[in-house]
Amino acid sequence: MKKSFLPLATLVCITLAAILTVLQQYGFLSLPADVLMAVRWAGLGVLLMYGVQKRSLTTWILISMLVGAEIGYDFPAFATDLNVLSKVFLKLIKTIIAPLIFATLVVGIAGHSNLKQVGSMGWKAIVYFEIVTTLALFIGLAAINLSGAGKGIDMSGIAQTDEIQAPAKQSASDIILHVFPENIAKSVAEGQVLQIVIFSVLFAIGLAMVSEKKRKPMLDFCESLSETMFKFTNIIMYFAPIGVGAAIAYTVGHMGLGILVNLFQLLATLYVALIVFVLVVLLPVALIARVPIKRFLQAISGPVSIAFATTSSEAALPRAMEEMEKLGVPRKIVAFVMPTGYSFNLDGTTLYLALASVFVAQAAGIDLSWEQQLVMVFTLMLTSKGVAGVPRASLVILLGTVASFNLPVWPVFAILGIDELMDMARTSVNVTGNCLATAVVARWEGEFNPEPEVGLVETTNPELESQIPAEEDRTPELV
Repeated sequence: MKKSFLPLATLVCITLAAILTVLQQYGFLSLPADVLMAVRWAGLGVLLMYGVQKRSLTTWILISMLVGAEIGYDFPAFATDLNVLSKVFLKLIKTIIAPLIFATLVVGIAGHSNLKQVGSMGWKAIVYFEIVTTLALFIGLAAINLSGAGKGIDMSGIAQTDEIQAPAKQSASDIILHVFPENIAKSVAEGQVLQIVIFSVLFAIGLAMVSEKKRKPMLDFCESLSETMFKFTNIIMYFAPIGVGAAIAYTVGHMGLGILVNLFQLLATLYVALIVFVLVVLLPVALIARVPIKRFLQAISGPVSIAFATTSSEAALPRAMEEMEKLGVPRKIVAFVMPTGYSFNLDGTTLYLALASVFVAQAAGIDLSWEQQLVMVFTLMLTSKGVAGVPRASLVILLGTVASFNLPVWPVFAILGIDELMDMARTSVNVTGNCLATAVVARWEGEFNPEPEVGLVETTNPELESQIPAEEDRTPELV
C-alpha cells in the first residue's frame, strides 16, 4: 500500500466503521454483531499501519484512545484488568510534579532577578500578565459551568469500583492554613501542589536576594534539575499511549461510548471560550493601547501559524520577537516581556486548565461550590507558571491538582485523547497574548512607535523594501 494512499484509506475505513456502528445503534441497520466488530477492527488495523508510518507520539496517543475505546466496548471484562496500566502511568506522572514545579519556579523567579534593573517595565508587565490571566480564568470557569460538558456521564460502573469523594467543606481559615507547608517533604509525599508552589516561590525570592556568587550555584542546580525533568517527562510520555489506551478502555468498559460525546462538548466549549476571550479581552486591550489591529494581525499570523501547527509556543518565539520588533516595539521591551510572558502570561493554558479541572469534577458527579472552584483554578494558575516548555505540561499540572482535591483521575486520561486538538488552540492564544503584551507594555512605557516604514510585515513598495535590512542581517541581532 502506497504511503500517500494510507491516510485516505485510514480515514475511509474509520469513517465507514463509525457510520455502520451508529446506524446499527439506532436501528437503521440489522447486521450481525460479529460483522460490525470485524469492520471496526479492520479499520483500526489500517489505523495502526498509519501509526507505524507516522511514528509520532501524538498520533499514537490518538490511536491508543480509539483502540482503548474499542477494547472497552467489545471486551469490558478484559478492559477492567487493563486499569493497572493506567495507574502505573499515573504514578510515574506524579513523580515529576514536585521537582519540576520547584525547579521551574525557582529558575523563573530567581533567574529574573534583574526586574530591579528594568524598573517600571518589570512591574507593569507582571501586573498586566496577572490581570489578563485572571480574566482568562474566569471566562474558562463561566464557559464550563454554562456548557456543563462533563455532566450526564453514567457513573454506575465507576461508583462501584472507585472511591470518589467530593472535596471536604472548608472554612476560610482552613483554606488559608492548607496553602502553607509545615514540612516540605510531607507536602511532596502527600502531593500538596499548592504548598510546593508556596515553598518554591519563597525559596526563589530568598535566592534572588543573595549575592550573585552564592546564588549562581543553586540557580545552576535548579536549571540542571529542570532540564533533567524535561527529559524525564519525555521518557515517561513514551508510555503515554499505553496508559491512555488502558484508561479509555477501562472507562468505556464501565460507561460505554457516551463519554466521547462529553469530550467533544468540552472541545467545543474550549474553542468558544477562547474566541470569547480574544474578542472580549484581547481586542479591547489592543484598542485601548492603540495597537494597529490590521498590522498586528499581519505580524502575528506567521508565529501563530507555527504555534498552531506545532502546538509549541517555543517554536514560534524567535519569529514572534522579530515580527513585534518590526511592528515598532523596542528590542529591549521585546527581549524582556516576551520570554517573561512565556512563564507568566499563558492565557490559553490558564483558560484551558480552568475548563478541564471543573470538567473532571462534573464527570465525577461532584458539585463544586464557586469557592471550591476558585481555590482549584487559583492553584492551577500558580502551578502553571514556568512550565510552558514542558511536553504535555497540562497533563502533569492537571493530574497533580486533581489529586490534591481528591478528584478521580480517569477523566484526565479521557481528556488527553483530544488534548492535541485543544493544545493547538490554547497555544495559539498563548502566542497572541504574549505578542500583544509587548505592544501594551511598550505603549505604557511611551515607546511604541508603529511607523509605517517598519510596521508592515510585507510590502510591495521597492523604496520601503530597500530601507528594511535583509532577513539574514536582522536575525542574528535578535539572537
